Amino acid sequence: MYTKVKYIPIDCEIACNKLKKSMPYKWDLNIYRGCEHGCKYCYAIYSHKYINSNNYFEEIYVKTNIVEKLEKQLRSSKWNREVINIGGVTDSYQPIEEDYKIMPEILNLLIKYKTPAIISTKSDLILRDYDLIDKLSRITYINIASTITTVNKDIQKLIEPNGVDSMRRFNMLKEFRKTNASVGLHIMPIIPYITDDFENINSLFTYARECNVHYVLPGILYLRGLTRGVFFDFVKKEFPELFNKLSILYSTGSSNREYKNQLYKMVNELRNKHYLSSSYSKVMNEKLKKTQDVQLSFFD
Repeated sequence: MYTKVKYIPIDCEIACNKLKKSMPYKWDLNIYRGCEHGCKYCYAIYSHKYINSNNYFEEIYVKTNIVEKLEKQLRSSKWNREVINIGGVTDSYQPIEEDYKIMPEILNLLIKYKTPAIISTKSDLILRDYDLIDKLSRITYINIASTITTVNKDIQKLIEPNGVDSMRRFNMLKEFRKTNASVGLHIMPIIPYITDDFENINSLFTYARECNVHYVLPGILYLRGLTRGVFFDFVKKEFPELFNKLSILYSTGSSNREYKNQLYKMVNELRNKHYLSSSYSKVMNEKLKKTQDVQLSFFD
């Protein structure tokens, strides 16, 4: 049964939040709270409890003043042009962005203040902003990545019901490879017994190689908090024959070490076979250094 998504405008106090944990980037920006893609493995479902909502997929909060708040931060003398991760909790190019068109304004600010960023999305709506991202890529570091878990259309529609087709995502990555952006594939999460087979992983790496991505980041499924209940309810409905096996494998939030070792052995062998890197921080550091060198030579 189709449920209509509810969109709720809100004001935010700050655009970029500083991360406490050690990451290659120090800032996180989310223009929406909640996500329409409906991924059954989404780790961010817990985040809705902070706004007293229990429907992460169907109650989407829109930060209508985020552009104003972001400019206030970026124009501050204290801003050091550090990397901003855009969409760490929710996809900035989910369907409602087609109406609100907030991302073009965000990108224009990044261009204006020469601020590097990372954008990961499961939508090719990002191609709408191709020219802006191309321009930013010639000024500073910008990373464009897409999460693609499977090339099987039937499985993809079950686990990511409102995400665009996987091949459209690959085509999007191929287009952005024509810019100066760093381009990557996130195979996250790899779901045991559903997307972990040799054929699927090999196909993902094959397409990644054809797109000439800079890196591929694989990652196995973790099940914690509210995500665990959502995922197992999904498995019970769509893959009942796997329910007991997955329950045993995930007696805790993580799969057992033996399974992970076998999985990553296969993944690493396939990555090496296709001559693909697993390090996006290396590309990031190289591009940031190059940008800094260009800026220094300009002022010499």
